Amino acid sequence: MSTTASTSVTPDTSQALDTARHHLAAAADRLGLPDAIRRRLMLPKEQITLQLHPVLPCGKSLECTAYIIRHSDVLGPAKGGIRMSTRVSADSIAGLAMEMTWKTALIGVPFGGGKSGIACDPASLTPDEKELLIRAFARSAHRHIGPEVYVPAPDMGTGEEEMGYIRDCVSHSEGVSITRGCFVTGKPVILGGIHGRREATGKGVVHTLAAACRHLGMEISGLRVAVQGFGNVAAVAAQELYARGARIVAVADLTGGLYAEGGLDIPALQAHVRATRGLSGFAGANPINPEALFEQDCDAVIPAASGSQIHASNAGKIRARIVAEGANVPLTPEADAILNKAGVFIIPDILCNAGGVFVSYLEYAQETQREQMSLKEVEERLRERMETTFAEVLAYSIAHNLPMRAAAMDIAVGRVAEGIHARGAHP
Repeated sequence: MSTTASTSVTPDTSQALDTARHHLAAAADRLGLPDAIRRRLMLPKEQITLQLHPVLPCGKSLECTAYIIRHSDVLGPAKGGIRMSTRVSADSIAGLAMEMTWKTALIGVPFGGGKSGIACDPASLTPDEKELLIRAFARSAHRHIGPEVYVPAPDMGTGEEEMGYIRDCVSHSEGVSITRGCFVTGKPVILGGIHGRREATGKGVVHTLAAACRHLGMEISGLRVAVQGFGNVAAVAAQELYARGARIVAVADLTGGLYAEGGLDIPALQAHVRATRGLSGFAGANPINPEALFEQDCDAVIPAASGSQIHASNAGKIRARIVAEGANVPLTPEADAILNKAGVFIIPDILCNAGGVFVSYLEYAQETQREQMSLKEVEERLRERMETTFAEVLAYSIAHNLPMRAAAMDIAVGRVAEGIHARGAHP
């Protein structure tokens, strides 16, 4: 009989759900939404809790909780990644699912908002153990995912390998070689994924930052940028900015912090991280306390780690002119108010990091139609959509004298409300 391997779960303190509801309430007030629609959008449409207990190769049974939450499917099947972290909770996943509803509506893809979470530390698992856990999740979640219901994707703690395992599980359970339609995006290209999906979120961040610079009369070349995080989104954004001539003067994550007045050598830093699995010890910069990242003198800050990293205690220390939200919900409402009062130009997450879900839509369309898109086509469509949406939000912001977040929320919430009206009152 197998023994049980317990998982250590850290209580979630990201405030994702509280923040999402705060922004929704403000948009509902500005738009004058009826109370019935406001109440409907405050709660997820469906919330599923799963208990997973795969038996690991060592003979132990790993027990952890997982959540699948569909906030809205008014504009299409729910879309949102699978997060694996000890900080996963029902509330955090519900908040992120709500954010996905606004993100998909704003960027103009036919999806609603959803999210999944597995309460487990991925770093504590071997690759084989992680695969078994993901396959256990896929078997349990099979009734709740599908191309017309909820379409998962990678998120914090998961990647294209895990999406490949889910696709294999679904096709195997249905006795077919490939899935009937797109059950998951962010897959390896060899399994029907799309070129450029892994880089899409980070490149989308850079497209919106470049658009903000043009609006503010600044140049990307020579722009001094501080980046929080060095995972997929942050590393891609840093590399793209470096290639465009920007100076990445500071980077920080859980493994340490770095500062270089003249800018970090990002290719060398990426090689260092691949070799050592962390920022600490990089010879081309001075070490700093990761918490001091936001205090550095720079033109732009990209919070691309976890949620609620900029809050009432540190928002006033930010010296940058632009904050580009690479992460989901990186600012608390209190920080938002402080930065808006200080005149900081904030590119909200539902716009700034929407490149990933836009290219996920292209992957969804590609697999549904059994077509293939070139990397050049994907990148051109990504650039055009990010720039067009930024211009739309900026125009609304100027016309209504609102910060960019409020403008983005008004557009997105308004579209979802319009969809509710168009569907009618009866199911």
